[in-house]
Amino acid sequence: MITRKMATGSGHVKVGDRESQTQKQRHLHQLIDVRKTVYFFTFTVFLSPLIYHSASRITVLPLPQLSNIFAFQPLLIAAKDNTDKLEAEDGRDLARILRESSMIENKTVIVVMMNQAWAEPNSSFDVFFEGFHAGEGTEKLLRHVVVVCLDDEAYSRCNHIHPRRCFLLKTTGVDFSGEKLYMAPDYLKMMWLRTEFLGSLLKLGYNFLFTDMDTIWLRDPFPRLLAEVDFQVAGDYYNFNGNSSDLRNGANGGFNFVVSNCRTIAFYSYWYASRLRFPGKNERVVLERIKQDNFVKEIGLTMRFLDPVYFGNFCQPGWDISKVCLMHGTCCSGKGNKVNDLRQVLEDWRNYMLAEASGKYGSRKLGFRRLKSCRRRRGRRH
Repeated sequence: MITRKMATGSGHVKVGDRESQTQKQRHLHQLIDVRKTVYFFTFTVFLSPLIYHSASRITVLPLPQLSNIFAFQPLLIAAKDNTDKLEAEDGRDLARILRESSMIENKTVIVVMMNQAWAEPNSSFDVFFEGFHAGEGTEKLLRHVVVVCLDDEAYSRCNHIHPRRCFLLKTTGVDFSGEKLYMAPDYLKMMWLRTEFLGSLLKLGYNFLFTDMDTIWLRDPFPRLLAEVDFQVAGDYYNFNGNSSDLRNGANGGFNFVVSNCRTIAFYSYWYASRLRFPGKNERVVLERIKQDNFVKEIGLTMRFLDPVYFGNFCQPGWDISKVCLMHGTCCSGKGNKVNDLRQVLEDWRNYMLAEASGKYGSRKLGFRRLKSCRRRRGRRH
């Protein structure tokens, strides 16, 4: 469970003056539509297993009640005791951070999560930010990046590097500070915490672009996003057929863009609740299991898969440096291995950009070198 408490001393959330009464009414109508959708979903999903159970005597694991999920209120999460000096000076409530960091024209924020293991000097956090400074048209996006920190050490480092854009998210009884092995119990808890948190942003009325921290932004990805789509996610290299609307495509959950509306709010609640139907599975596997469910079709959610040519990752055998926008360090075990090869990607990118600027390419075509530290292992996407 997420602990809800202010990380500031005031304890109040003020609604911005620019939010008009019309927008409030529109959002209220959206939430009413969501409630109706969820009630229908609850009736069909919960009642059907009960009927089936009475007929076949097979135990069915029910989904949790969702009626209280849709209360429209900011998700305020405890950081530490408010007497802590760091918190008192720099801690901000989530609503304020979102207002300050969002794109004015469409209330979009870029969200990344990290813990102490990823925040250490010369680790993923540093490489992630280096990419924004070295990328083409990406440095301007840094003001919209919100870093969600999972422990005090990560929060402290974030405030040093990226002040006024750090939010401390704490849970009770779980230590997320260390490196988590893929599919280990704490890893699964962290992935589902992420899904729950991102769903809360939608309920606050914000669109978000989520990116894993082991990713380098080489070009602005927003021009490559598809218009009029509720939920779009990077396509999995091994399971992408070139048709972005085909639900048979696989998803790479390390990059997705989601628009806040009644459909996505309902979908994220359904996705999070579905973890109980598939115990021991991470959020990506559960997404694959539910993306063609009747509930998703009934709410009218539009879902698209982004081309790995532009949204690349280490699982791929090669990349076109003239097209790729992002490079995600997937299919690689070990934080150190990822950092080494992400730095190599960044070095190759800088050489390419220098050659582009000067027009001097030398005797060979510049591109990305073969990875040195990471060994591609199909089936492991972390």
